[in-house]
Amino acid sequence: MGFKAGIVGLPNVGKSTLFNALTQAGTAAVANYPFCTIDPNKGAVPVPDERLQKLAEIYNSEKIVPTQLEFMDIAGLVKGASQGQGLGNQFLSHIGETDAILHIVRCFEDPDVVHVEGKIDPVGDIEIINTELAIKDLEVVASWLNKMSGSARSGNKEAKIIVSVGEKLKKALAEGKWAKSVPIEPDEMPFVKAMNLLTVKPVLYVANVSENDVPKGNAYVEKVSIYAKSQGSDTTMISAKIESEIAQLSAGEQKEFLNSLGLKETALNQMVRAGYKLLKLISFFAAGPKEVHAWTAAEGTTAPDAAGQIHTDFREKFIRMEVVSADDLIKYRTINTCKEKGLLRTEGRDYAVRDGDVVHIKI
Repeated sequence: MGFKAGIVGLPNVGKSTLFNALTQAGTAAVANYPFCTIDPNKGAVPVPDERLQKLAEIYNSEKIVPTQLEFMDIAGLVKGASQGQGLGNQFLSHIGETDAILHIVRCFEDPDVVHVEGKIDPVGDIEIINTELAIKDLEVVASWLNKMSGSARSGNKEAKIIVSVGEKLKKALAEGKWAKSVPIEPDEMPFVKAMNLLTVKPVLYVANVSENDVPKGNAYVEKVSIYAKSQGSDTTMISAKIESEIAQLSAGEQKEFLNSLGLKETALNQMVRAGYKLLKLISFFAAGPKEVHAWTAAEGTTAPDAAGQIHTDFREKFIRMEVVSADDLIKYRTINTCKEKGLLRTEGRDYAVRDGDVVHIKI
């Protein structure tokens, strides 16, 4: 699995339209009224990677196994959701299951599409969602503090750490700041992870524009970008409506349609690229006649841990790893040629796997 992304935003900003386009599942209801989505919709899609097909041709592989990216379309949040407004916070827990948040922001004007706040205000919309997430986290932290305060006073070491970090988080969240803005000590980190807070998750702001504003954007997108940078986050721009049209086309037709619009890639490609950057992930490959398999790992993952993703026994039995860059292998077509040119390397247990590595594990 690549990573899990939760799609959030106000009602009627294009979340479900984008979800359907990305997953090509058509399972998320789309309508011009708030709370069309109630239960979260889930869909897994293969991560696009042109290197897979090229490696399969070199190895004459029987099949290609791309890594998977899971999207979760979560019901629209409104102001006061954490206090029970709209559908309340019954669905906020679903965000906790994800690795990253895709925050869809309405950056288009359309009198036929109702805006739950009555006006187009992207930054105001973002702050509504962010406030609700912070309030939800504040409740979680308060609950932990309530449970652990007695044990901390009795001298329990772990409870003392939890109360210490909890008080820091509580103060920041009460001021409207996100939990990820709080400096966390190494011994506190396991307890912060256990709290599964929403506001520690990385966020990618997705500006949803009309067809006419692709690919140049508009003033709304600029405001979202400025806000995102102030929060240490990135922004990408898409048109959910265009993506829903692209999803109905063949691969060749998609490329032609994108070119006609002045676009280089689909929203899925944008999300994957931005998501991997956001979460500091890389892709590596195991390749042979049976299959070419893509794997996802965090930057800095050591060779034994990467091997353990391919098979659990490989981590303990790891001896060494033969590595060649996918780009080099695609260029020269054979392992022997890469070896002759000094491009095939043997790496040990301390090696950190890089993006594009084609690996062969020795155990």
